[in-house]
Amino acid sequence: MQTIFVLVKCELGRAYDVADLAVQDVEEVSEVHSISGQYDLMMKCFLPDGEDIGHFVTGRIQTLSGVKDTFTMITFKAFA
Repeated sequence: MQTIFVLVKCELGRAYDVADLAVQDVEEVSEVHSISGQYDLMMKCFLPDGEDIGHFVTGRIQTLSGVKDTFTMITFKAFA
């Protein structure tokens, strides 16, 4: 399983709509957090090993209504 975080910049006034869509429509999205700074949302996503991250982000996240921009972080190891 691959874990990625996708920071999302939304159209003005659309952050809550985008968050709802992501949780409802994208099964790989496990959590969505509202954040401050250059981006509006942070999405934690779990992808099957070998799934193309670029295709996932461009095809499933960037196409959500209200998304303006994304920044993807690929993780290496989780510490507990």
